[in-house]
Amino acid sequence: MGLAICNTTTDSYGRELALHGTALFPIACYHDDLTTCPVPWHWHDELEVLVVTEGSAVVTAGSEKRILHHGDGCFINTGVLHGAWDFENSGCRFHSLVFHARLVGGSMDSIFWQNYIQPLMQNPTLKFVCFDASEFWMQEANNSIETAWENCMLETPGYEFAVRDALSHLIFLLSTHHPSVPQHTSDKALRNAERIKIMLQYVQEHYTGEINTAQIAESALISESECLRCFRATIGTTPIQYVKQFRIQKAAELLTSTNQKIADIAAQCGFFDVSYFTKTFREQKGCTPGEYRKIQ
Repeated sequence: MGLAICNTTTDSYGRELALHGTALFPIACYHDDLTTCPVPWHWHDELEVLVVTEGSAVVTAGSEKRILHHGDGCFINTGVLHGAWDFENSGCRFHSLVFHARLVGGSMDSIFWQNYIQPLMQNPTLKFVCFDASEFWMQEANNSIETAWENCMLETPGYEFAVRDALSHLIFLLSTHHPSVPQHTSDKALRNAERIKIMLQYVQEHYTGEINTAQIAESALISESECLRCFRATIGTTPIQYVKQFRIQKAAELLTSTNQKIADIAAQCGFFDVSYFTKTFREQKGCTPGEYRKIQ
């Protein structure tokens, strides 16, 4: 297996399209460098775990945002909208694993699935769990993630057993320290989750042209005020700020992967004033587009 290339592409609803692993061994192993490639907002059916190996990261899942430092880790449940960015130009890198629940749980009629996997995926308190050094079990969780990652990368004989064993221990730790508690997810929260996916889809399809809050709101058939509230409640920013962030992300990708002129990249990413593009790029990346291209 070894390391897979981190290239987050999504469908029109923000659902990631990448195949993580194979049908026989459904897991992929990544080494993410957030200085060159932040993880944009997306979601997938698989479970995800990560451990920060350098610097610090801002990781957001659903409506929660946490800063993870070197040695910290986290778990992201199935279907949760999430993203990750370098924190204050710290040079963040992390190890991550994206895997289907059946890797650990087996078939849906198994005791592993029914006693551990299904309760975990349906537990509303387990959408996003961070692991630091404050408790011993959290250190164990991070060690399990690193053990699974290293075995995936090295592929020594029998590594599949070692990977499954480490992830099984992680699931057991989560189940033990976050027991399933019946909790009703409000209709409002469910509506917000669906609306934000539709609105992110609209931005991703129209970011190259003129776009405003009214258009984004109309895509989800809601008012502008409800659109603003939904963005702030779910991803912690305004619609227009998200548009700028998405455009700069796309511009950064083009700066490092093509030889296009900076003015052409600006226009291609929805910035028709090069000076405004440069100002916005500097605000988000800490340098000009030209400087960014040279240092990557």
